[in-house]
Amino acid sequence: MRAAATGLFCLTMSAGAAIAADEEEDAPAKPAVPNIYLDLRTIYATIPAGTLGLGFGSTSLSAAFEALAARRGATLPSGLPAAKSIAVDLPLTVDVSDRVSLYGGVSGSTTDLGGGWSAFDVTSWNIGVQADLYQQNGGTIPTITLQSTLTQSVPNEQGMTNSFNNILEFDYALDEDETRGWLAGVQYTYTDIASPVVRIRPDTILYAGGYYQWPSNWKFTGRLGVQSFGGAQVAGRTLAAPFTQPILRLDLDRMDDNDNRLFGITAQIAWLPKPSYQVTLRTPLYAVRN
Repeated sequence: MRAAATGLFCLTMSAGAAIAADEEEDAPAKPAVPNIYLDLRTIYATIPAGTLGLGFGSTSLSAAFEALAARRGATLPSGLPAAKSIAVDLPLTVDVSDRVSLYGGVSGSTTDLGGGWSAFDVTSWNIGVQADLYQQNGGTIPTITLQSTLTQSVPNEQGMTNSFNNILEFDYALDEDETRGWLAGVQYTYTDIASPVVRIRPDTILYAGGYYQWPSNWKFTGRLGVQSFGGAQVAGRTLAAPFTQPILRLDLDRMDDNDNRLFGITAQIAWLPKPSYQVTLRTPLYAVRN
């Protein structure tokens, strides 16, 4: 009996080891290194007179126009001119895990204030982090994501701005593969400016939306919200008037099978209170893609 029990125990252990080995072979291999890429973004925007480059996550535009507001504050207290701008963002991004991404880089821009395009120059740098504070994973509580970005205009001189942009978003997936769902969130931007006479008040966006991803891995996302800006003053006079107006953002992205973005285009209309139009092309340049 003892020999039979011992043999049965050894057989059970061998079978368990074999099953474990099979499971390890079937499990997807964990990547040895994280995704590393330049999240290249090319932005074209029109900005009405008397306001700044505000909207969803437009850190390079807002930094450039906030610095412009500070420099013009002493000589142009009646307001800012209408403008067109082309900006390029080059944040180096590292996906530390499926929950956390770190990024940092520089942005450059050229602006047309009505007299022709200025020379293209580096106008700001930024660092930031995006993290899933909670992941739905088939449950009933939505994924909660926090993204925080610090942007500083350059050069470091009178009128330099520091912008702190924070986005808290809730993503409720309607299926296990998370190919469709609902979104809701808030974006809050605070700007500190190195000028004794210019003050820029916070900008807040409340929004809701949804997304759908086709089997071909094209993904559409829409967000509709309300943007409230406290205005900008120079020596107590209005440089950019406060407003509360709607904002719309539409995204079309091409993803791969692991949900890495291969290409994206974003269209945004923000009423400031006059319409401001912005188009963004995203063409990530991967050094490592898992």
